[in-house]
Amino acid sequence: MSKKKYNVIDLFCGCGGLSLGFEQSGYDVLVGIDNWNDCLETFRQNHHGSETICADLMSLEPKEVKKKIHNKNVDVIIGGPPCQGFSVAGKRIIDDDRNKLYKSFVRMVEYFKPKAFVLENVPNILTIGNGIIKQSIIRDFEVLGYKVVSKVLLASDFGVPQNRRRAVFVGLLNSKEFVYPKPTIESKVTSEQALSDLPETSLPNGAEYPSPAMSEYQKTIRQGSKGVYNHDITIHTEQTQRIISMVPDGGNYKDLPLDLQNTRKVHIAWTRLNSQTPSFTIDTGHRHHFHYKYNRIPTVRESARIQSFSDSIVFFGSKTSQYKQVGNAVPPLMAKAIAEQLLKQL
Repeated sequence: MSKKKYNVIDLFCGCGGLSLGFEQSGYDVLVGIDNWNDCLETFRQNHHGSETICADLMSLEPKEVKKKIHNKNVDVIIGGPPCQGFSVAGKRIIDDDRNKLYKSFVRMVEYFKPKAFVLENVPNILTIGNGIIKQSIIRDFEVLGYKVVSKVLLASDFGVPQNRRRAVFVGLLNSKEFVYPKPTIESKVTSEQALSDLPETSLPNGAEYPSPAMSEYQKTIRQGSKGVYNHDITIHTEQTQRIISMVPDGGNYKDLPLDLQNTRKVHIAWTRLNSQTPSFTIDTGHRHHFHYKYNRIPTVRESARIQSFSDSIVFFGSKTSQYKQVGNAVPPLMAKAIAEQLLKQL
């Protein structure tokens, strides 16, 4: 007897990190919805069975989504709504105009009544205003009949070579509480284990790997790949390269001579990855973080590796856009751990 496949819609889908984790766990992602065409192009090219809708979720009617997915049943709604208004402490978030995007997530859940939803966000969403935002979110979904729990998860606990922390709310309809996944690995994947097979120089899209895989992580991440894509290096000025060269593996601006320490006015400036630990949280392309060995920022492919995207996933749009897509994504391996755990409870 074949196992039932659960249908998913992904709101604020970006390039599809959350969707990827759910697909890898056997769910059917029916549609990805976002208002940014570049990330939807990447989504379309890599999620062949899924529809996409380019729309502002504030004005998108659930009926239109239902039509797009041919009236199929929706079992799970996933997504990470931007929550700009969530810093307004002491006020019910539902009243803040800037939270219309969050409200649109609630509206979709109310309309489709899925068996479960997964909402991810920044960790401090749980603590702002002594937890008032967290309570507000839980209340909004409890009214709809969901049992809601929240927790901060650390991506490196699930095989992602990055210490990225994300708050995750999971609601189950008329059901018992969701039990969060336990760490899936004993020893964490390091930056070196993630990146050491990729060269210092650029590779044309589709190039053969210049060396065999050098770690279990690299073997896994290469599966299904037709070669190396998005490995286009950034060439820095001689002065920038000279300064980077003075920073040791795992070091930062404090390792520079005093006269160079203030050349960039941010505390994360001149930070090198540490080859022997998971990466710090990668961002959307601010050029302050450097390869543990090479005197340059990581390529889009290296950033995707740090996020746990398979090498078979190719990113589209300008290089700047690709960095942003990768940096904004939920790490697929963390998404997969959540999806597999949810499967046990559906």
